[in-house]
Amino acid sequence: MFKLSRLKALLPVLALAGFATAHAADEVTIAYQTTVEPAKVAQADGAYEKATGSKINWRKFESGSEVIAAVASGDVQIGYVGSSPLAAAASKGLPVQTFLIAAQIGSAEALVVRNGAGIAKPADLIGKKIAVPFVSTTHYSLLAALKHWKIDPTKVQIVNLRPSEITAAWQRGDIDAAYVWDPALGKAKENGKLLVTSTDVAKWGAPTFDAWIVRKDFAEKNPQFVQQFARITLKAYADYRANPKAFSGSAGNIEKIARITGAKPEEIAALLEGNGYPVASEQAKILGPSIAKAIADTSGFLKEQGKVEAVQPDYAPYVDGKYAKVAAK
Repeated sequence: MFKLSRLKALLPVLALAGFATAHAADEVTIAYQTTVEPAKVAQADGAYEKATGSKINWRKFESGSEVIAAVASGDVQIGYVGSSPLAAAASKGLPVQTFLIAAQIGSAEALVVRNGAGIAKPADLIGKKIAVPFVSTTHYSLLAALKHWKIDPTKVQIVNLRPSEITAAWQRGDIDAAYVWDPALGKAKENGKLLVTSTDVAKWGAPTFDAWIVRKDFAEKNPQFVQQFARITLKAYADYRANPKAFSGSAGNIEKIARITGAKPEEIAALLEGNGYPVASEQAKILGPSIAKAIADTSGFLKEQGKVEAVQPDYAPYVDGKYAKVAAK
């Protein structure tokens, strides 16, 4: 007869065995973008694969809206998105959670006006053609900037183009300005000038951020993978924050970031400085009511602009800080 005492002794073992089985992720597809940030070095080094023991399929996307579509379809389990597409996704009730703040956006995103377009000040944008990826952080920042300048968006020709399409249109002279990130931003600056950056727009009351999101069903089945992903990402941020000059001064780091993002090596140090990267202790504080409110505020603005049909009564369910808290330990 199987003794109760023996069953009790086996319970911890069985629990651990079940935990390992439930959280094993053999193959994971992760959506990334070309944003310049410290964790691209970890991605290039295969650090995520080593930490999780999983096969990772890294898929590059040009915009957050494309990432959201892939995550919504189930083709992608974890994705890198900006606060605007995140807000749009949450407003539609998609089954996602924000588990890391990847970057607090500053000068790494900017509105550039083409030389010869006749734009010397914001008012000169009226009647001009501005390209931006729709429902992206730069789209949100552009609309917020126009509102700050008291410029009616209908008086400006805003066209929806992906970053690579912006570069091609810029080179043809088809557009007068673009609000975008690298590598398209760097190429536009070659024969253009900055009119405003997201650092300025944030000061005007419309901050933006990038985030790592995960499908809720995947996170529930594979919490260890999400935890390890957070740990590796936050270690990269900590390495950068500990000594930014040394991190940016490493030829190896620069080569890896340039290879993955397509950014110009000579511009990477400045681009890294253009954003803020919250470390583990800061993530634990940010990933809660403050981020939920930021998503709610962004959603309200998008509804006001007619970009989403409705907003959620509460955005807290779309934020989960437990992975960052575990990683911090």
